[in-house]
Amino acid sequence: MLCSADSFRADRSEIGQQMPEQYREWAPARFFCVRIELMTQLQSEIERRLATSQPDVEVLLAEVLGGRCLRVFIDHPDGVTLAMCERVTAELNDLRERYSLEVSSPGSERPLTKPAHFRRFVGRRARVRSRHPLPIGHRPVRSFTGELVGASEEEVTLAADEGVIAIPYAEIRRSNLVEE
Repeated sequence: MLCSADSFRADRSEIGQQMPEQYREWAPARFFCVRIELMTQLQSEIERRLATSQPDVEVLLAEVLGGRCLRVFIDHPDGVTLAMCERVTAELNDLRERYSLEVSSPGSERPLTKPAHFRRFVGRRARVRSRHPLPIGHRPVRSFTGELVGASEEEVTLAADEGVIAIPYAEIRRSNLVEE
């Protein structure tokens, strides 16, 4: 993500913090860390709000794209309907002051964000991208595609072309099912 030091200060002030003098030179790197914290807070807030009004709706992923668009993927045991997306959008209406809001079903390339998601889809093909390159053979690799063969509370195990690899959840940047 490219940003200026001014946009960094604006985002930091949204959460009530001032940017320390020592970080002005490194604003884009610090900005990235703050955005991850904000996304975790934002997704948690959305999950909390929908838990009371839409208890059967599961928030799979809430992500901000380009700083202006909030995309929320939802799921429901009976499937996601247009009416359900409209109800969720109405519940999150106040967020439209800061973001353009997109609420949708996960589709065939469903995001996997929690240990329960990985356990539910053991045996299916998935793509997992890590935050940092993992040393595989003689080269570092960030993206793995293969069959989900296990999922504990700490890590997911994937049978990929590179072999069977265990990736800690904290090291996962993004993951989703892959259409077979």
